[in-house]
Amino acid sequence: MHTDFTQTRTLFDLPEGVIYLDGNSLGPLPRGAADRVARVMTEEWGQLLIRGWNSAGWMDLPARVGDRVGRLIGAEPGSVTMGDTLSVKVYQALASALDLADEGRRVVLSDTGNFPSDLYIAEGLLGSLGRGLELRTVAPEAVEDALSDEIAVLMLTEVDYRTGRLHDMARLTEKAHALGIVTVWDLAHSAGAIPVDLRGAGADFAVGCTYKYLNGGPGSPAFIYVAPRHADRARPALSGWLGHDAPFAFERHYRPAAGVSRMRVGTPPILALAALDAAMDAWEGVAMADIRAESQRLTQRMIALVAEACPGLALASPADPAARGSQVSFRHPEGYAVMQALIARGVIGDFRAPDMIRFGVAPLYVTQADIDRAVAILAEILDTGAWDRPEFRARAAVT
Repeated sequence: MHTDFTQTRTLFDLPEGVIYLDGNSLGPLPRGAADRVARVMTEEWGQLLIRGWNSAGWMDLPARVGDRVGRLIGAEPGSVTMGDTLSVKVYQALASALDLADEGRRVVLSDTGNFPSDLYIAEGLLGSLGRGLELRTVAPEAVEDALSDEIAVLMLTEVDYRTGRLHDMARLTEKAHALGIVTVWDLAHSAGAIPVDLRGAGADFAVGCTYKYLNGGPGSPAFIYVAPRHADRARPALSGWLGHDAPFAFERHYRPAAGVSRMRVGTPPILALAALDAAMDAWEGVAMADIRAESQRLTQRMIALVAEACPGLALASPADPAARGSQVSFRHPEGYAVMQALIARGVIGDFRAPDMIRFGVAPLYVTQADIDRAVAILAEILDTGAWDRPEFRARAAVT
């Protein structure tokens, strides 16, 4: 199977004249999503009313869409379910992983490059459990050496949100398991960006959002993966009614459903799931190996062009394409203003404090011409000092 990227680009509704390099924060609108949501609203919700839960298959959407996402992350069929936010799914996965860990272990190990929300969730959970548990963070490069038999859970984001640095999931999972450590992987910057093989790596738990490379829309539902070997013994910390084995029996006490379905919590967001389901159509016939090859080609080209045309920028991402995900980041002391100047010229990336500008490269819709034009505009902005204007320095709420 060879992916035809000229065809996949036609599936997205991008504004005329915009070069969109921020799919690592929010993917663009898939052309079929608006019609799909409108049909769900008018034909299903509007005509079926509450009957839609049965007649339109709403109740099955978390599992059905979960399997579509699961194909892209190397998950076994029936091991992924959708719903809630990524923060909720991190909480669930970490809580269940701690329950499975060897008694007496007190340390959750992560790295200093992990997305802060994951670390916040871990701090809150460990504090509320009150068992003397400790969150320990080390530099991303030091994770392997920090593994030991005092670690209960290894919790990592596979691709660093700042630099794009890529952890070796298979290697770290193998090392962790050899020491009796349970693993939790955050795939927020992996799913749809790089090939992932959860089954092959032997991962225990994985979570991720769907509004980045999967293009599900702002706030689209997150996913959680539980390895089938754990699925029927993992204890859901958030024992919501739709994770019950028989939610409509309305039993007084919680009884977990079989498999990953026990990780469902509350009522699934049907309109958001419908948009995500439509977005997943763009992945039909797409090989993740082709995505990876094209991503590496485009990101390497961007790095080479920037090195030649923008000497004021310092590469923050690994130079080796095998060592990074599908984004390129650069440092500049006035990075925020530089990015705002770029956006004003129709090149949309984003900024991460204190000094980093990021460009997400999604081959489903990003072309070599986009990369070439984006770098040319960036070089012009830097050469002319066009970024040095008050309106570009004024910080917005979202950067």
